[in-house]
Amino acid sequence: MASKMPAYDDHIARLVESRDYNPFGLLGAHAVGAHCEVRAWRPGAHTVALRTTSRTQPMVCLHPAGLFVARVRQPPARPWRVIADGVEVVDPYAFAPGANAEDLFLFTQGRNHQSYRLLGAHPITRQHLAGVRFRVWAPGAERVSVVGDFNHWDGRCHPLQTLGESGVWELFIPGIAAGGRYKFELRQRDSGQVILRADPYANAAELRPATASRVVGGSAFDWQDSTWLRARAAHDWRHTPFNAYELHAGSWLRHPDGRFYHWRELAARLVPYVRARGYTHIELLPITEHPLDESWGYQSTGFFAPSARFGDPDGLRVLVQACHAAGIGVVLDWVPGHFPADDGALAHFDGSALYEHADPRLQRHPDWGTSIFNYGRPEICSFLLSSAHYWLAEFHFDGLRVDAVASMLYLDYSRRPGEWTPNRHGGHENLEAVAFIRALNEMVATDFPGVLTMAEESTTWPGVTQSVAAGGLGFSLKWNMGWMNDSLRYFGLDPIYRRHHHALLTFAQIYAYSERFMLPLSHDEVVHGKGSLLNKMPGEGWQRYANLRLLLAWQLTTPGKKLGFMGNEFGQSREWACNRELDWAQAATPAHAGIDRLLTDLNLLYRDLPALHELDHDAAGFQWLDCNDAAHSTLSFIRRGRGSAWLVVVVNFTPVTRAGFRLGLPQAGAYRTLLNSDSRHYGGSDLGATHLQAHPQTGHEQPACAVFTLPPLAALILLPAHLDASAQPAPPAA
Repeated sequence: MASKMPAYDDHIARLVESRDYNPFGLLGAHAVGAHCEVRAWRPGAHTVALRTTSRTQPMVCLHPAGLFVARVRQPPARPWRVIADGVEVVDPYAFAPGANAEDLFLFTQGRNHQSYRLLGAHPITRQHLAGVRFRVWAPGAERVSVVGDFNHWDGRCHPLQTLGESGVWELFIPGIAAGGRYKFELRQRDSGQVILRADPYANAAELRPATASRVVGGSAFDWQDSTWLRARAAHDWRHTPFNAYELHAGSWLRHPDGRFYHWRELAARLVPYVRARGYTHIELLPITEHPLDESWGYQSTGFFAPSARFGDPDGLRVLVQACHAAGIGVVLDWVPGHFPADDGALAHFDGSALYEHADPRLQRHPDWGTSIFNYGRPEICSFLLSSAHYWLAEFHFDGLRVDAVASMLYLDYSRRPGEWTPNRHGGHENLEAVAFIRALNEMVATDFPGVLTMAEESTTWPGVTQSVAAGGLGFSLKWNMGWMNDSLRYFGLDPIYRRHHHALLTFAQIYAYSERFMLPLSHDEVVHGKGSLLNKMPGEGWQRYANLRLLLAWQLTTPGKKLGFMGNEFGQSREWACNRELDWAQAATPAHAGIDRLLTDLNLLYRDLPALHELDHDAAGFQWLDCNDAAHSTLSFIRRGRGSAWLVVVVNFTPVTRAGFRLGLPQAGAYRTLLNSDSRHYGGSDLGATHLQAHPQTGHEQPACAVFTLPPLAALILLPAHLDASAQPAPPAA
């Protein structure tokens, strides 16, 4: 055995002690005087030989831990091979590292929108040899190795090389196939702690509870939705219907043995179901990889990986394409506000506060126990912007619903005095998060025209849906949490008390056009002991069902884009639980099937009638007829489209039939009842006329008036006959 050469002592010590940040400075081919030394690192090997295109020669042991050297006259042709104890492999240190300098620069500046192409594990070919290039950002590490099935999870075997001061590490390993498991092993620079982490940029992961990342090859999926994408880019979404069916993929439907449906199976059942009910979009609760089912996906560990629970990534592409083929858009619930604080993924990734803040007053979310992203760090902005870009580019999603925006915007969100630090102006706004949100919305608008971004934002932050150029945040839509809270509070009251809380229904019109709003009846309202929508309704027997039908009609006829959670469409009695499927047997019972039929008809009317959707965000599309009848808890209003289309909505929020109800209308003549939520078709008492006549007699400051029976706990949609093509006599036969 040869003794160590003094010139190598320090570097050999770092390599052997797993502290080496520059393995290519020692390993591979190096000129030494007039010769070339090829040094190979094969931990635990006893005999090693070098095989080049011209010869095979023994290598001399420089260190018993596994460092070997061969002296040759000329640098060998790349790549060379090493034979360690009879096992021949291509030497990974024959492939010099080096990322594109501009990509690295943009990454460190927070402006690389496709850093998922720069970082992570990518199957590529070098020197006609297939393998995987690993890159990871870990500036606080003294040494980074990649471990996996290919090296028996031995952190000594494959140390990565730093790329200058970027904090990025790289190594290409030939011979690794797609599907293999891997992680990064890091030695923290200051403490010397050795930690194991999943790849933040992994495109796939093991099925929980296992946590390793998986190598994924480039998808060969044959997209067939180019017509859809072109139409989306030119789509006038502000003046067209948007009605989303919010869905948790793990509990919509399950196999009899409790297994999740995979994406392809889900597509076959879900797409026809949603299309038949007139929804325009599906909104998926987060499907990024996450360790705990009970988090519903909101505590993500894989911001570039579809959850393995539901099959392979191409299966998700199958679902999206099936939706597009059926004329249905797909929105992804995306969570850039926080991530799990437990070890193994992003938390203290390289042993330091990297993705999160170092300051404990900024680091942890007090409500959820999760870590908060450090938006002031440019590389974190590149990470999150690239995550959004990845889902839109690689999976053709049509929108991003951005979770918990309020928690991002405010430094004092859910914090008491002394638990937060003011910004540089002394305020409570998170200026770095604001800049990130604006960059996100500008990127989406530029790179993905027609894709929408929706903010779950519950405060009075100004300009959430105003353009960035005009000083706003740049979102397409904002969830109207005020409308939702006021409506559910009102509907939860016994009708006898509703007269005292009439303003809960009318107040939203004061601010309804200050933003572009979406009206949500989401998952958050039917879980954690809040009860289902049906169980929020007061009364007994028929009244509960009538109240729920009325709530759904109130949502679909009120200005604003729509969102409803799965199970709401048939009035599921039990509140939602993520560990079981919906109560499909209940959906077939008469009362619940009636709710399903009502919501289907409401959805179709909302979709097909311009007056119900064209001016959702314009005060010109709404006019009260009577908003002051608190004594009888009734409301009536006009909805208008951009042209001459208009219709009337009348609502009775009590279980009392209003015989002889008098309503002022814009013009005299015949009207048809397009929808009566009290119809027996929906499970109601079937009161109210299908047609009515308005006479030229003033009422409610209108030139005409109609007198009719207003059913109990019901909504009516009335259409003037001159706008109702179906009400006109058939043309004479030719």
